[in-house]
Amino acid sequence: MSEQLKFIVEQLNLEPFKKNYNLITFDSLEPMQLLQTLNDVLAEIDSKQAIDIREEMPEQTAKRMFTLLGMLKYRPPGGLSDASSFRQGLVMGSKPVIHPILHWLLQRAPELKKRAYLARFLVKLDVPGEFLADDVIADTNHQYEELVEGFKNYHKECEQLRNSGFSTAEIRRDIAAMEEEKDQLMKRVERLRKRVESVSSHQRMLELVRLLRVEKEREEALAHQKQEQKNQLFQAEQKLQRCQLQLKDLRQAAADAKPESLVKRLKEEIKFNSYMVSDKLPKELARLRRRVHHLQKVASEPAMGHAELAELEEKWRAYDCTGFCLMSEGPHLKGLILCPPVEQINELNQANQALEKKLPRSEPVVDNLTLYRQQAAVIARKKEAKAEALQEAREELAAVTKEVSAKSSQARSHGGLEIVRADEFKRYVAKMRGKNIAFKKKRQEMAELKAEFGVLQRTEELLRQRLAKGQLQLQTLEAQRGISGFSETQEELERVSAIKSELDELKGQTLDDMSVMVKKLNVAVEEKKAALSPLIKELRPLRQQCQELSQEYEVKKALYDTCAAGLESNRSKLEQEVRVLREETVQEESRYHYVSCMRAVRLVWGPACPALLSRTVLTTSLCSPPHRTPPQIVEIQMQRVADEMKVYVSPDPQARKKSIREQYLKNIAEQESLGKKLREQQKQVRESHAPNMKQVRMWKDLEQLLQCKKQCYLRAQSQASVGQVIQDSGEDRLVL
Repeated sequence: MSEQLKFIVEQLNLEPFKKNYNLITFDSLEPMQLLQTLNDVLAEIDSKQAIDIREEMPEQTAKRMFTLLGMLKYRPPGGLSDASSFRQGLVMGSKPVIHPILHWLLQRAPELKKRAYLARFLVKLDVPGEFLADDVIADTNHQYEELVEGFKNYHKECEQLRNSGFSTAEIRRDIAAMEEEKDQLMKRVERLRKRVESVSSHQRMLELVRLLRVEKEREEALAHQKQEQKNQLFQAEQKLQRCQLQLKDLRQAAADAKPESLVKRLKEEIKFNSYMVSDKLPKELARLRRRVHHLQKVASEPAMGHAELAELEEKWRAYDCTGFCLMSEGPHLKGLILCPPVEQINELNQANQALEKKLPRSEPVVDNLTLYRQQAAVIARKKEAKAEALQEAREELAAVTKEVSAKSSQARSHGGLEIVRADEFKRYVAKMRGKNIAFKKKRQEMAELKAEFGVLQRTEELLRQRLAKGQLQLQTLEAQRGISGFSETQEELERVSAIKSELDELKGQTLDDMSVMVKKLNVAVEEKKAALSPLIKELRPLRQQCQELSQEYEVKKALYDTCAAGLESNRSKLEQEVRVLREETVQEESRYHYVSCMRAVRLVWGPACPALLSRTVLTTSLCSPPHRTPPQIVEIQMQRVADEMKVYVSPDPQARKKSIREQYLKNIAEQESLGKKLREQQKQVRESHAPNMKQVRMWKDLEQLLQCKKQCYLRAQSQASVGQVIQDSGEDRLVL
């Protein structure tokens, strides 16, 4: 009891109560103050209980506290037999009643808060049945029940989210970080957009980038679709293999099956079904009806209170009638005891006593069929038991088959693999069992190796310690004898001698390898000389002929170069003359057309021609010829002007493009774009001129260096001895 009071006082002194009690002050509280403390604790659990009990009637306070404690599922320590004393003690503020309540409430405060919160929404209203006959009330009650179920689901989801480890603070931090990243990305995109807008044809580039992104997404989608199709193909192949195995099994079963075996199996099934229909099921139905009758009889009897039950228990013990209790037949009525009334028990006792008095005096009845009847009863019971076992096995097999098919369909719907068959699973289990045995063996070997490694490591450590001690003793002994460092010097000499012997062996082996290589090279050279000697004999006249042809080629080439140079100079002169003549032709043609136009204008405008001609760059002598242009030329020129104006003002854009003005504008735009490109190329050439020239000079220096090396190499080869094989530009040649 003292531990209970200590716990209550400690909890009341903490947040949110802060009562500042000790054991003495808490024990000396008045009943009214104790009830107020209990009400404060209940108000912390349910905020609706925050009421001053001095402003409330005692009956209302007791009813409110009883309701809340019942909703919180509080059980008094004394059991249901002390319910009246519990109610009275709670109304009077009794310490033996209030203290256990406070201890129970303070121990389970968080759980009870949650229960009180849920009870506010989950405690259903008790609507009488006669009111539910009204459609409006029935619909409202149905909506209320649906809302209660919805609240249950939402509360479960909320609890799962709370227990899943997610925190609102972490989510807010993540959101803030993502917003910062979004702002940074927006700024970066804005900078990139400004940089891109300065580039010509950036819209085209953006469109191409968008198309590239779309194609990449499409490529990823196609790759994902390809993987899914591969998985589906793999599943289909597995399903095909299983179906082939099933077909093979069914064919084997059909091949082994005979009409006699099939008829026999059908007869057995018919016999079993006939037995179930005619014998087993009627008995089961009669047993179930008897059970229903007994249950209805028990349910129709009035409910007994605790006092009546206690009285019956006393009578039961007094009469010791446990042997006359009727156990129900059937497996699911096992444990249900129907005890007859006391008067029937007395009558049965008297009847049994009278029967026991009569039985010894009567003569035994001879019955020859008793043994057979007993055997028949035993066989019938066995048959009934086997039939029940068979029926249960069939039901279990059907349930398991149904469950397997449901699981298989569920696995297929989720895109997983199908469930393997029993024989495949057995093979898999056997394979895993073998692997498990091998794993255990390997693990045992590893344990043994680890143990041996530990022993060897400890041995090495001990030997190192002994070596260190031996070296210390040796150094001490050398110091005593005046030869300090002798052992170290000896070890160094031994190490040097060992290294020297290794190097000598390596040198000997290298010399042997070199001698073998020299012999091989000599043999190869002899073989090459023997193979090349006939070719060299054939090569000598060919070489002389080649020298003659080379000299003739040099002479012819010099003549060709001289002729080509003369022809090239003549061609350049002719091209220049042709270019000058073409320019003069173009100028004369333009002059001709201009003069023709001016004459046509003069014919139309008359005396105004000199004023017009004064604005031109040509001289007035162009208008001076006394003769006039024929009317046909003027008409043609006017017709051309009219056609040009007609095409220029035409609403058809295709026809407008054929006008001379549009063609000239198009040529001007093309020349401007060409000039812009040429200026850009000129800028690039100016920028890269210096490094390119430097690179050209470096290449020329490299070329001179390579030419020098080639000349030195050729000079050295020409001075080489006759008969030496020389490799030049991937070919072997023999210098004689």
